[in-house]
Amino acid sequence: MQPSNPSTTTELPRTSSATRSLLLQLAAGAALGLVVLYGVAFAESPLMHNAAHDVRHITVKPCH
Repeated sequence: MQPSNPSTTTELPRTSSATRSLLLQLAAGAALGLVVLYGVAFAESPLMHNAAHDVRHITVKPCH
């Protein structure tokens, strides 16, 4: 009988409910941020549109 080597097992580590909750909150926050940014970028208000446009320039993302 061969000794079991824990480094060769394929079992994934279990995540706690706190970790799952944190990941869910981070994903929800990222999704909300993208929705807000997308909504502001195509807003009719020149003030909101220009603010989003300036953020794109600051983060070195193409916008033209």
